[in-house]
Order: sequence, then C-alpha cells, then structure tokens
Amino acid sequence: MSKEKVILVDENDTQVGLMPKLEAHQKGLLHRAFSVFIFNSNHQLLLQKRAVSKYHSGGLWTNTCCSHPREGEETINAANRRLIEEMGIKTNLRKVFDFIYKAELDNELTENEFDHVFYGLYNEDPIINTEEADDFKWIDMETLNNDITVNGQNYTVWFKIAFDYFYKYLNNDNNK
Repeated sequence: MSKEKVILVDENDTQVGLMPKLEAHQKGLLHRAFSVFIFNSNHQLLLQKRAVSKYHSGGLWTNTCCSHPREGEETINAANRRLIEEMGIKTNLRKVFDFIYKAELDNELTENEFDHVFYGLYNEDPIINTEEADDFKWIDMETLNNDITVNGQNYTVWFKIAFDYFYKYLNNDNNK
C-alpha cells in the first residue's frame, strides 16, 4: 500500500495532484474513489466484510467493492479491475451518481472522497480475495436499511453514506 497513490481532486473532480494513499488519508485531502454495488436477480445486494487486517475499518461490512483509480486509469476501468481483484466478479457496470463526503475513521485517518458509484448484476457467489475481505453476504435492501439503523457500528462509514444515496436513488420513480 505504501507505493499506491491516490488522485487528488477538486470539488469538480478535476485532478490537482497525486499523493501516497496513506498520506492522503492522514491529511484528509479530497481524492477520487469509487464504490460498486452488485445485485442479484432477487434484488439482493452483495456485501463484503472487510478483512480484519486492513489498515482501517477492518472487520466491518461494506458495499461489494470500493477503492481508488490509478493515475491515468478511467474510473470505470478501475472499478472493473478491483471488482475482479477483490471479489472475483466480472460483469457490466453502470455509473449511477457521484458524491463527496468527509468522515473520520479509526487510526486518526480521514476519508475525504469524490466517490463515483457504480452498480451491476451478478447471480453467483463471489470468489473473495482473503487479503481484501473475510466474508460476504447477499441481503435485501429493506433488511439492510433496518440493520444499518439498528447496528450502524457494523458498517463502514462511507458505506452508510453511499447506501443512503443509493437507497434514495432506487426509490426515485424516475429510476425504475
């Protein structure tokens, strides 16, 4: 991870620099990221439980896949790459929206991301990369929404924010 760099951006997602990933999280600087939501034909969302060994938010449930594009890499290509690397899934992704959020993490780190959100369909169980995820589960949106309300501490901070946006997106009549 020490060699990985994130793309620093402004509020319009225009690149303004590069920085090692850990340093960007220590300084809380705005950088480009993506989140992937994979559903099956039963309208269940695939969650991953982050590996306990991750440098932050280990052992928490989160969306199917999330990460950062590399310099010069299109965000959709990065999302596809990481979806294969983390979950062993190859499927068509569609961008649905983006948003900016800033949140404090454990270990004195701050997420400050311009997050591009993608979704796709997949009907098999993933083949998880155990360096990235300890477990996975399929869950319907209503059950998940209720569990986040009751057991929010079990989920990553960014997932709770992205889920709220995604839940509203799915329930908007214009998106059906």
